[in-house]
Amino acid sequence: MIQTALHFAVIGAGPVGLALALHAARTLPHAHITLFDARDAARDVAGDPRTLALSLGSVQLLQRLQAWPAEVAQPISEVHVSQAPPSPPGAEVLLAAAEQKVPMLGAVLSYGALVSSLQAAWEAEAAAQPHRLHTRFGMPVAALKPAASGVEVDAGIAETFDLAVVAEGGVFSDQVRKAVVHDYAQTAWVGTVTLAGGSAGTAFERFTRDGPVALLPLRLPPGTDLPAGHRRAALVWCVSATDDPVAALDDGQRAVVLGTLLPPAAGRVIAVSPLKHFALGLNAERTLVDGRTVRIGNAAQTLHPVAGQGLNLGLRDAYELVATLRFADDIDAALRRVEWARGADRWSMIAITDFLARSFTWRWPGVGAARGAALMALQQAPAVKRLLARQMMFGSR
Repeated sequence: MIQTALHFAVIGAGPVGLALALHAARTLPHAHITLFDARDAARDVAGDPRTLALSLGSVQLLQRLQAWPAEVAQPISEVHVSQAPPSPPGAEVLLAAAEQKVPMLGAVLSYGALVSSLQAAWEAEAAAQPHRLHTRFGMPVAALKPAASGVEVDAGIAETFDLAVVAEGGVFSDQVRKAVVHDYAQTAWVGTVTLAGGSAGTAFERFTRDGPVALLPLRLPPGTDLPAGHRRAALVWCVSATDDPVAALDDGQRAVVLGTLLPPAAGRVIAVSPLKHFALGLNAERTLVDGRTVRIGNAAQTLHPVAGQGLNLGLRDAYELVATLRFADDIDAALRRVEWARGADRWSMIAITDFLARSFTWRWPGVGAARGAALMALQQAPAVKRLLARQMMFGSR
């Protein structure tokens, strides 16, 4: 373990940056950690309704950090993946927590609930150890520059750190283009739906001609007034950006169209909330490490949401970085090990999501039938299905 004081900056106080800072604070006793973010510390993020889907591995990490808000999270007990007609009967895969002998496959909660829980845990840690843990909210980082002994971080005042970790995310359309880029010419429409029937713990992903449609189960806040048997789910509806079938519809029309796309097991669509939309694309760095600067999460790879793995990948980046630094006696050698250790997980997930996303733009005869046949074959191969479930829950190890 590095015995001398390690000074490092974490840039970005979203879920990945906060999890990294908190994990490092508790795991690296010699580290002096400074957390930067452009937003003001007084700004209340708890009400941010954006939906996050976390894998079991991510839930376990947050539980270890004592920052998992279980009371507002909806566990995922099953994932139902299917192909919309026309497709062969039985073109579906069912992944179940009971089948995998785990308590849940993952969980769903709001961005605000997770960030506010992580931020409260970090602030408590920083208050207890003010000599080595520092919070610089309201201070956007303007530039990073290599320095002789590390990285110069310019946030109004230039400071030099041994290591700088960039964890700021953002969406594809707003990002500076990285080394590996592909615009899928797709739009994601996101919001919530009200359903009658179906299972409260089941997530659905439906492959359609235009792109995937996903429903993520939501836990209802106390006092929510819904009829018996009704529930709410987060919606991610991906369609072609050049021939968008959703943009011109009102909320009622969207509910009708969505009802024709989803499988009967999802329940009957009662209502769709007003939807927001954003462009989809791949934007990834070839390497996580550049000198003493490390990029993790969406700062390293922004993916298509087809597999719901972007945040989970970022949390695994953070965990591996801290685990490697914990037993390092040389920072540069440790960062080389991080690059090597994260390669398989990063590139396998990038390849999987990129292949699936591109497949929805293909208009070759038989593409949909081939995808349906692949789902049928996967459902009939328990060993392969177990491997897929482990990949989705924990990544490549």
